[in-house]
Amino acid sequence: MPGKVVAVAVAVGDTVVRGQPLLTLEAMKMEHALTAPFDGEVEALNVSVGDQVSEGVTLARLKASA
Repeated sequence: MPGKVVAVAVAVGDTVVRGQPLLTLEAMKMEHALTAPFDGEVEALNVSVGDQVSEGVTLARLKASA
């Protein structure tokens, strides 16, 4: 869903665990936390705080832990 990035909780190179918050989006006057779907490392962040994003945009890319 389209929204605005209101928080970024990780940086490129960070190690994350499944369920860890990555980003927070505000959409329809509600905040939605986007969490890591698996353990891994943040490979790329394509957004920053204040960015408007639309549906289908890749916000972050993770690499699974070995």
